[in-house]
Amino acid sequence: MTLDQTATGLVYLLSVLVLFVIGKWIYDKLHPRFVLRDELLEKDNLALALAVAGYYFGLIIALGGMLEGPSQGLLEDLIDIGFYGLLAIVLLNFSSWINDKIILAKFSNQKEIIDDQNAGTGIIEAGNHLAVGLIVAGAISGQGGDLMTALAFWIIGQTILILGSVLYNLITPFDIHDEIERDNVAVGVAFAGVLVALGNVIRQAIAGDFFSWQENLTELAAFAAFGLILLPVVRWVTDKILLPGASLTYELVHQDKPNIGAGAIEATTYIAASFLLGWVV
Repeated sequence: MTLDQTATGLVYLLSVLVLFVIGKWIYDKLHPRFVLRDELLEKDNLALALAVAGYYFGLIIALGGMLEGPSQGLLEDLIDIGFYGLLAIVLLNFSSWINDKIILAKFSNQKEIIDDQNAGTGIIEAGNHLAVGLIVAGAISGQGGDLMTALAFWIIGQTILILGSVLYNLITPFDIHDEIERDNVAVGVAFAGVLVALGNVIRQAIAGDFFSWQENLTELAAFAAFGLILLPVVRWVTDKILLPGASLTYELVHQDKPNIGAGAIEATTYIAASFLLGWVV
């Protein structure tokens, strides 16, 4: 790496750090009900720590979508980073609000996280932020697209994420909302893994250069179909092969103390499968 390349890289890094600070400031302004410092340092609120950590990680992933592809020159790159970086922040926060109202619609997420310190809700919030960050990164990456293509793929990605969460609730023999509301962290961990896996599948489907609506949407449809079909298959594999002789449902919801380790295994299996799908399709 030459000195010029190093200097240019530092300029790009600084620009992204500025956007990260803006993203943090916007997050704080959109959540006036709590003071982050007090919740983390005075109240030791693990649920909020998980949710905020997921937001920060999701924000970095979303901003990373701008940096993919060849350089168009330093000035033009910085203009694109500023414009699409701000767009990524807006879409990330707006998507999180939408998903709060739809994916976990039966209760107030802020109440669960701030008042009840429900770590199950916190980890789902983190998974949601990561999933949305992956979708936004895919929507704004690559060459040949513009603002309209980015918004279109974001909307489609959001829709697929919501459909996937509904499907997961249908294939499980328990109600996710009820389990999360009773502070079942194991179910929260498993569901967070589902959201991240879906976000990763969607990212792989929409990332890269834009060629035409027909070509890009055909690829997206194929990935989405595989991803949604993968949900029940992965759950069966986890239940019958990775945890032989045990019932995943029993471990997650029917014990006096839900098995968080079983939830982590299920979550990891979904995420791993999402990477494998991208590599083989």
